[in-house]
This record gives sequence, C-alpha cells and structure tokens, in this order.
Amino acid sequence: MQEQQQYIEKLKNKVLNKQQIDKDEALELVNMPLAELCQAGNEIRQHFCGNVFDICTIINGKSGKCSEDCKYCAQSAYYKTKVETYNLLDRKEIVDGARYNENKGVLRYSIVTAGKSLNDAEIDEMCKTAQAIEDNGKIKVCVSFGLLNESQYKKLNDAGIKRVHNNLEASKNYFSNVCTTHSFDDKVKAIKAAQKAGMTVCSGGIMGLGESMEDRIDMALSLRELNVKSVPINMLNPIPHTPFADNKVLTNDEMCRIVAIYRFVLPDVSIRLAGGRGLLPDKGEGCFKSGANAAISGDMLTTSGITIDTDMAMIKKLGFEVGLWNE
Repeated sequence: MQEQQQYIEKLKNKVLNKQQIDKDEALELVNMPLAELCQAGNEIRQHFCGNVFDICTIINGKSGKCSEDCKYCAQSAYYKTKVETYNLLDRKEIVDGARYNENKGVLRYSIVTAGKSLNDAEIDEMCKTAQAIEDNGKIKVCVSFGLLNESQYKKLNDAGIKRVHNNLEASKNYFSNVCTTHSFDDKVKAIKAAQKAGMTVCSGGIMGLGESMEDRIDMALSLRELNVKSVPINMLNPIPHTPFADNKVLTNDEMCRIVAIYRFVLPDVSIRLAGGRGLLPDKGEGCFKSGANAAISGDMLTTSGITIDTDMAMIKKLGFEVGLWNE
C-alpha cells in the first residue's frame, strides 16, 4: 500500500510540475487505491483550475429519426425506441429556454440536434437563433450539430457561437463497436475543422459501452492530443430497444476512478459530468471530489437529469463557485 501511495504521489507531483504522464503511467493508476487516487485527482484540479465550476444546460433542438446507428442512442432510426421526434424547434422556444436557464444562474446553453449533420438552411436558422439569444442576455451559446465542415463552423463562429460540442464517444480502437455509419476519424476531422474555424471544442465520451479501462485512457490521450479543454464524461444510461440496453450501469467507485485518472491525463480541462449522472446514488458528488469541475445540469436529450436548483446547492456545498472555465 505504501508503495502504491508513493506512486500516486510521484505521478501527482509530475503533473503539478506541468509534465505529462504517458499511457503506461495512466494504466498503473487503474489498480491504485481509490481514496488516495481521488484525493490526488482533486488536488490536481485545485492546483490548475481552482474552485471554478462550469455549469451548462442543453436543449434538444431536433429530435429522433437520426441516420446514424450509434448503439447507445434513443434517437437512432435503427432502433424502435419511444423517443419523441420533431424537426428544428421554433426559435422562440429555444430563446425562451436560454432565458430560463440564465435566470437560474447557468452560464452556458447548448443547442443539440439529432442527425449526422445539419444542412446549410438549418445552420442559417440556428445562427439567427443564437444571435437572438445573445441580443437578450449574457448566457454563452454552444452547439452540437454533428459532423460539419470548416465553412459551416466558420458561419457559426461569425454568428457569435464560439464553442462546438462533438464527442469522440469512445477510443479509436473501440469506436467501431459503438457506431458503423461514421468513424472515429470522421469525428477527429470535424473537431479539427471547428478549431481551424476559430471555435473551442467540447468533446468527451460515454463510459459503460463495454470498453476497457485502456480504451478509456486511450480516449483521454486522444483528447489531450486534440487540445480539447472541455471534456464531458457521460455514463451510459441503457435505453430499452437499443443494442446496449442490457449493459451494466457503472458504479460510483468506477466513475470516480475514471474521473481521477482523466484529471491526471488532462490536468487543466473542464471535466464535465454529463449524461447518466442521475443514475449515481450520490448524483456525482464523489466525482466532484475526485477531480471533476463541471456538469451538464437539468434534463438530458431524452432522459431526465438533475434539477438546476439541486446542482446549485451541491456546488455551493462542495465549495465551488459557478464561473466560466477554459473559454
């Protein structure tokens, strides 16, 4: 045990001295004592990020009938789920949602749409919607519109949308077990296009798809290589009638270990607990003590989340202060 504690301390000090750990070192953390690992992860978070907590909400701007076969997703047209389907929401409804969330103290608001990508006409409409939100408030607008190209991202950026979300979802090695209608490389290409267009990127993945800890670490290393600074960590919420419907839900301890290891690999990013958090008995509190410093609050796309008021109370209880991180 003492040797393990010394190893954690050694790697922690390496990270605090702004040196990167490698894959083999990260893999060693998989078998380290959890309490000590999580404490070290939290110390790294405190050192690089302070007590800023970046909270955001999302709105399902276009639902269902998705052409992609992602095996976890209720919105895929491949699976007979009971998800509600609709085209782009009315601009007023999206703007009203932004106002509601801003009044609750939320600083980021993401419009998420189903489908491989929006077409140019839909992007034009979303640009106008984002400008309407900006004209009437201060909340930051983020978007998740699928696999766009650089010119489309440039149009969004020019409309005042400075951050785009595009999850890798899984490691390059495991991705084909999750989706076959687009590739990991397609994801990376879109992320690089957004960055080239001047946008920052929010990208992470889903834990509990059947992947190994090595896969999880490989994804963290890919995110580091891509210089992504906002990293959502979702926990699979198994949806009936999808291929992953019978996957086992991860435990609190498993999620805390993942978060702590991610903090070692990605010391200065926003590690953002996202979908599936409501399934955890403590609603993510243990993860926020293990290195996480951001969250998606409110309802998810097709599943219930945790209320903004509940999250705000937890943030205050844990000594965090709501603020923007990694703009």
